[in-house]
Amino acid sequence: MSFISSIHAHLPPYAISMVRLLVWLVLLSVIFVPLERLFAVRSENRPGRSERLHNLVYYFASSLLPALVLGAPLALAATGAGLLLPAALPAAVGALPFPVRLALALVASEIGFYWAHRLSHALPWLWRFHAVHHSPAHLYFLVHTRAHPVDLIFTRMCSLLPLYVLGLATPDAHGSATPVALILGAAVWGFFIHSNLRVRLGPLEWLVASPAFHHWHHSRGAPVNRNFAATLPLLDKLFGTLHLPPTWPAEYGTETALAPTLAGQLVDPLRHAPLPPPSTRAERG
Repeated sequence: MSFISSIHAHLPPYAISMVRLLVWLVLLSVIFVPLERLFAVRSENRPGRSERLHNLVYYFASSLLPALVLGAPLALAATGAGLLLPAALPAAVGALPFPVRLALALVASEIGFYWAHRLSHALPWLWRFHAVHHSPAHLYFLVHTRAHPVDLIFTRMCSLLPLYVLGLATPDAHGSATPVALILGAAVWGFFIHSNLRVRLGPLEWLVASPAFHHWHHSRGAPVNRNFAATLPLLDKLFGTLHLPPTWPAEYGTETALAPTLAGQLVDPLRHAPLPPPSTRAERG
């Protein structure tokens, strides 16, 4: 028996998940930490010790919670869609080659995420959770997983639901490859676009999200409420929310006041009145 097989045989599932997340964290750190020092957007963009510790907790929580919470509602949605939609639809989708299904799933998932993300900026009761993600004044790769569990579950649900409704994914093992591939791909790209890397993609920035594209989404100053897509900027172009100048934001963060403690960030949105969302002024990007 190999060393890896031995680990799987002797550790409970939650412990295996923690080991995988630790390995991923080491790999991400090995890749991004030196790159962010060599090619930083601004060298003073360094989070404090308490913020780094908070982001580590968010990293593990954001990676573990969705799988525990979303399985049942997504399976229910798939069952309901199977009863309401013509049987020919999932059959036709299932007959498509995997690369085609993956491309369709990417577009459907991106549309779901875009509108969930945009609503999180527009509705006060959603913004009070999403504000946790926008609170850092320093962007670096681990900000990607800095999200309140309610915010994370809402956006993940909205991005995956179209896949199950359209038959691009199913609750069984055969249909799980598409959402798994999307989640892994989105996670890797999410760390990249949140990183403190002075990277521009040239003409490709209109097709795929870059750090510059997403840094403007985290800008503290005007224009706000821009660049909602996770990977496809064409959605922002289509819906009038694209802002992609050749410069970089001067400041990051939000004017919304949040608790300085991790417990406060998690509990306050659940018990306090909705926070006012960012300005909805209609600048054109």
